[in-house]
Amino acid sequence: MTKKQFWVDPYQTELTTTISKLDGNQVELSETIFYAESGGQESDGGTIGGYQVVSAEKRDQSILYTLESTAGFQIGQTVDVKIGWPRRYNLMRLHFAAEVVLELFYKEIPNLEKMGAHISESKSRIDFELPESISPMLPKIQAQSLFDADLPIEKDFSDVQKGRRYWKVEHFAQVPCGGTHINRTSEVGRIKLKRKNIGKGKERVEIYLV
Repeated sequence: MTKKQFWVDPYQTELTTTISKLDGNQVELSETIFYAESGGQESDGGTIGGYQVVSAEKRDQSILYTLESTAGFQIGQTVDVKIGWPRRYNLMRLHFAAEVVLELFYKEIPNLEKMGAHISESKSRIDFELPESISPMLPKIQAQSLFDADLPIEKDFSDVQKGRRYWKVEHFAQVPCGGTHINRTSEVGRIKLKRKNIGKGKERVEIYLV
């Protein structure tokens, strides 16, 4: 099991840790700050021991990192892990923004079906199963007032053994999520929502930081 330091401190960008498993250019670490793509949130970008990480993949309770080339590491070797802060911070902000927007849509449209979601460094998106345009609903999604309120965001385990996490804003929602999240709602800043049609019976809402 990889200790996930990104849950303890999602603002940490450097870590000294050890190699726990090794197979060519693929490594596992005893602990990590490097988030692997999960729940629609893309992986961090960065390096392990000076080698660029080209992919990060969850394996049960561990994370497998594929490096740009075979590094010649040894099991037990100490390495430095570094991630790019601008990318991490935008992912955290856009992930939280998307989940707040989703919760507000659920409150406005009973039985709304989410088809998928994706969080990248430049935008997040949510796909819905909906027969009509979602555009008339966008003005009703008042996420900005929550962000402007500068409320604390609680983040903790709902099940430690299974690695299940949640975030919570008092009097708003508690949402299961194992991603990396900001500490206060105001860190999102200002957002813009945009509707995109992706096919019959399918609606996409894109979220941008402005």
